[in-house]
Amino acid sequence: MNILVAPLATDSATPPSGDARWWPHGRDWGVLLLYGVGFWLAHAAALPWGGTGYYSLWFPAAGVRFAVLWRRGVRITPAVAVVEVVADILSGAVDPFGADAITVIVSAVRPALAYGIAIAAIRWLAGGARAAVLAPPMPFGLAAIVAPIAAAVAALPWSLLRPDMSGVGDTRSIVLSLTGFAVGDLLGVMIVAPALLWALGVLRGTLRSPRLPRMSALAEAVAVLGSAIAMALLLARAELGLQPTPLLLAVAWIGLRFGRGAAWCAIVIVAALVLPQTARDLAGAARLQLHLGLAAVTMVGYLAGSFTEAQLRAQADLARRDRLLFQAERLKTLRAMSVAVIHEISQPITTLAIEARHLHGLAADASPEIAETAALIDRKAAALSLLVRRLRRFGGRAVDEPSLLPVAALLEDVVQLVGPEAKAARIRLEVASCDPDLLVLAQEVELGQAVVNLLRNALQACDDGIVRIACSAQAGRVAIGVTNRCAAGPRVHDGMGVGLLVSRAIVEAHGGTLVRDGGDGAIRYQIILPLAGDPL
Repeated sequence: MNILVAPLATDSATPPSGDARWWPHGRDWGVLLLYGVGFWLAHAAALPWGGTGYYSLWFPAAGVRFAVLWRRGVRITPAVAVVEVVADILSGAVDPFGADAITVIVSAVRPALAYGIAIAAIRWLAGGARAAVLAPPMPFGLAAIVAPIAAAVAALPWSLLRPDMSGVGDTRSIVLSLTGFAVGDLLGVMIVAPALLWALGVLRGTLRSPRLPRMSALAEAVAVLGSAIAMALLLARAELGLQPTPLLLAVAWIGLRFGRGAAWCAIVIVAALVLPQTARDLAGAARLQLHLGLAAVTMVGYLAGSFTEAQLRAQADLARRDRLLFQAERLKTLRAMSVAVIHEISQPITTLAIEARHLHGLAADASPEIAETAALIDRKAAALSLLVRRLRRFGGRAVDEPSLLPVAALLEDVVQLVGPEAKAARIRLEVASCDPDLLVLAQEVELGQAVVNLLRNALQACDDGIVRIACSAQAGRVAIGVTNRCAAGPRVHDGMGVGLLVSRAIVEAHGGTLVRDGGDGAIRYQIILPLAGDPL
């Protein structure tokens, strides 16, 4: 299967930053300034499709709003609402000194707040244990549908209580007005937001430029969409109206075959054919019917493409896990062989160490040269014996059984293992003091591997030459934190994220959690484990 267009930048199920502040800071101010200009221009572009109750049947400004909230996070929702009010005031759509100024301003703020709440709800549903149900890129597609509906529902009380301001009074007019509101926003979000997010991803370097599709795939997509357009035109010539069913089936086929990028291109082509027709002087019901059909094509096509890409990602994850299992089996075999070899050499090595110590004692009264040589043999034999004992402990049955493990000793061993890599990368490891009485019930090798993986990831992403390791205890749990600072721009490193996946699996197998947080360029991963008893 070939994706016709590079993946769109809509996959993230979490905000780009762990910052919980609900006011603009840093780059937010520049984004909000650009958003105000873009919202005003997009709002003006929607005028030819104005509908009943001042709601446009094609509202690209909703797509700009959605893209900003999805990319920057729902924390700036209040600021986005304020920017929209200012833009409406400057354009004359809102009179801040009118008799109903407060009511009008509240009505202008309401859509942005509804979008923020809807996006936050979808992100929450796509997080944690619920992520298996809403695997990327499905959250974006669902949020793009839910947010316009939420904004329309939020406008219902205003339409009922203030018909003099909304311009609709009877039930039929209210239904047509709010339906037009939802359809216009949905079309704006589905058509504008993916393009904006994709363009931003290309500019920031997090996405590749679109690659040329295979000719066979392109021919198939063109044939399917062209046939559907021809059939829709034939039905229209037969005085059956512009029926959306052929277009819906064609766009759904393209989405299922080639993913979201191809589905979005097909949706844009269909919209380019329909929107100029509805900008003319058509009856409100006729225009709404055409836009309802276009909205159906848009939703089905984009969700079909999202489903296809979610399936491809699931298959890739399964293939990666299969590779990990295969590697684990190889390591298991190697471990069994190593245990056998270590068992065979452990007894001679132990004997050699004992004899070397005895030789060292006998040579105490000998010449300095002999005494020094005997001491060297004793030290080397003792070190070799200690190494063999540690290998036996790591490779024997004890490794499969959890034991009481001091966190301070674990961190000391881990720093010794990663130290040469950090030195080669010219990065300093800063280890905070750790209470030696903090104990966890764990498998030493596996838990050490989890911390090593986090440290290696931090070394790759570190920009200021310092990686910090610390541990703390509170409420019966201990947290092992690895912190580094990253540049604002994206960084590309080798690997597939397998180390983080392995670390998470190891920590969860120990009854703990792996948490990521950060802000102001700092990234921190914390391994949180239950303490084995209270500290002494």
